Amino acid sequence: MRLIAAFLAVLLTLSACTTSGTGPTTLGADGKPLPRLYRIRANDTSKIQFRMLDSVNALRSASGIPAVELDAKLVAAAATHARDMSIQNRPWHFGSDGSSPIQRVARAGYTGTLVGEAISETYETELQTLGAWMEETGSRQVILDNTARHMGFAWHQESNGKIWWTLVMGAPAGVVGAPELVAFAQ
Repeated sequence: MRLIAAFLAVLLTLSACTTSGTGPTTLGADGKPLPRLYRIRANDTSKIQFRMLDSVNALRSASGIPAVELDAKLVAAAATHARDMSIQNRPWHFGSDGSSPIQRVARAGYTGTLVGEAISETYETELQTLGAWMEETGSRQVILDNTARHMGFAWHQESNGKIWWTLVMGAPAGVVGAPELVAFAQ
């Protein structure tokens, strides 16, 4: 009887050490918990897009740069490219048909000037991806370009959890100082 009581006490103590409702924690080779897969659900689209928009605008505001707004045509161009990168299985700025970001934005019907594009192949969240983009000079220049007023942001998530993120920044037609050369960032 004492053995059973001791076993139950140990079992209760061990169960108190786990987080309830999260399931078992899988450990990596280093003994640390492996990250949980960031799974995007279909009804998360607007929440993720506006979280990214708010975050980009907070960074722009902190730099004294005007805010941007989501543009449906740039969102469409970004979504097309995110899916296409997945099909090609490589993060790069050219479509499987050889199209450039300028051509994709024009095809989507955007009449302004493309400022630039930032892309990523990752398992990270949109905010972790934005943080990584801000660490790289090219991506940072695209996100903080003073002439940008429009943003497109989209992704494609594969069944294994890999996410292909695309952010496109644009300046309305006729904006003084809009870039002659487009910056591409990864």
